[in-house]
Amino acid sequence: MKGVVFRGERKLEILDFEDPVPGPGEAVIEMKASGMCGSDLHFYRNKPADVIRSLGFKDLASRGMSEDTPVIGGHEPCGQIVAVGAGVDPRAFKVGDRVAVFHYEGCLHCDHCRTGWTQMCSHGADIHGVIKHGGHAHYMKVPATSLVHLPDEVSFAAGAAISCGTGTAWGALLRLDISARDTLAVFGLGPVGLSAVQLAAAMGVEVIGVDIAADRVARAKEFGATHVIDGSKLDPIEEIQKLTGGLGVTCSMDCAGGEVPRQQAVRSTRPWGRIALVAVGGNLNVDGMKDVIGKQRTIIGSYTFSEVSMKQCIHFVADHGVDVDKLFTDYWKIDQADEAYRMFDAQSGGKGAFLF
Repeated sequence: MKGVVFRGERKLEILDFEDPVPGPGEAVIEMKASGMCGSDLHFYRNKPADVIRSLGFKDLASRGMSEDTPVIGGHEPCGQIVAVGAGVDPRAFKVGDRVAVFHYEGCLHCDHCRTGWTQMCSHGADIHGVIKHGGHAHYMKVPATSLVHLPDEVSFAAGAAISCGTGTAWGALLRLDISARDTLAVFGLGPVGLSAVQLAAAMGVEVIGVDIAADRVARAKEFGATHVIDGSKLDPIEEIQKLTGGLGVTCSMDCAGGEVPRQQAVRSTRPWGRIALVAVGGNLNVDGMKDVIGKQRTIIGSYTFSEVSMKQCIHFVADHGVDVDKLFTDYWKIDQADEAYRMFDAQSGGKGAFLF
């Protein structure tokens, strides 16, 4: 089979790999859709081994791997089971099932793994698309425990989005304990931010979308934002104050990264406000007393989602008819990977996916 491997410095390779064979407790998935996530660009632009270290993950050397080991990219996998290994209970998963893949593996024994937070594994998680082969290939082998059933109402592409980007937005909304009583400001209206807008709107939340790109600001309205603010023209904090009677929002979410939007996410909330930091990279620079302690604000770091909440997100999307497919602006084939990531790197489109 063919698989896409990130090499850093804006280079990738399409290499030949042996078709996977499932071992005990494993399943082989025939890919139907594999999403392109913004975090892929870290590995596309920089040496993957350097990115792994910079993010604080257990490095390749300590896993007995060479830094040049070709690892198939892509951590938004979705497809259909074509083979299962010994010990996979057919009452749980069988050949032909439509599934999305929770893209982390852990020890299965620590408290984090036992509660579905495998990415927090005490012994270091194996991340598909980074440490283990991901979804940018025709087939993918994973533990059956990492699979989540995909209802017929949810497309393979939507299932791929939920496997990371849309699921990450869902996870942050859960961490904020958000409800229709809240007002939410979303800073950064890329695929994760738009997903947050879309899901929160479906929950009945009044949503304010903020970005510095006019096309993204306009698109947020289509995803259910009640109000939108172009941060390149207006001060988002001032505008949010106007829209909330001088109070500020009850909740905010940073999906942009960078010092300025993170400050704005904090300062746009009212006293007792709740802030979720989602975007990877950059630092938070706020005044401890004036911005946090004195306002009784709560700042939450939200790292993707649990396997249980991924299942909940899939069913929420199915039950409420949330059009996740609307996120996608570009579809590609594997042999177009070089062009796909050049375009994605230029940020000249929206969300992309490889279809098989």
